[in-house]
Amino acid sequence: MIGYLNGRLLSKEPPLLWLDVGGVGYEIEAPSSTFFNLPAPGVEVVLHTHLTVREDAHILYGFSTPGEKTMFRELIRVSGIGPKSALAVLSGIGVQEFWTAVQTGDSARLTRLPGIGKKTVERLLIDLKDRAAATGAVGPAMAARASGGTTQQAVSALLNLGYRLAEAERLVRAAEGEGKSAEQLIRDALKGAHR
Repeated sequence: MIGYLNGRLLSKEPPLLWLDVGGVGYEIEAPSSTFFNLPAPGVEVVLHTHLTVREDAHILYGFSTPGEKTMFRELIRVSGIGPKSALAVLSGIGVQEFWTAVQTGDSARLTRLPGIGKKTVERLLIDLKDRAAATGAVGPAMAARASGGTTQQAVSALLNLGYRLAEAERLVRAAEGEGKSAEQLIRDALKGAHR
């Protein structure tokens, strides 16, 4: 509905921001990660937004990056996590670190986040495991091997084609070779899948 807003930052008092967009003042709730990335009031900014419509209110949430907005939307789909808890999670962990923790099943790291308990973390890990793979986050072993992002691009492409993370990593690892482009690596990995 309202995908983003581009306007002059009027005020920021956590957790609220006020943004003037063409003479209309928007009140926006945001995580602390967004607050830290914003300039002083008076400067023009772009916020990626999510609108929640309730019986008693319309609430606009703002984020400094599309990745934060995506993470927020995925979090509020998990049973037991509402918008306030999702903002608290975003305030306590970076987007990439969050998806890596979900992908690797690091419940200890996630349990330390504000706003969610152990049972909610278990649900979160089950509900978001496949989504973590679709974000393009790769495991530590593959990330360490990535050369100029070629390996990560190939794994991400296979994930987008519907392969599970472990299978995508196995196929890419088998197809790796000196100086291969991402396109060649993807082609070779797909050939390996059909053998």
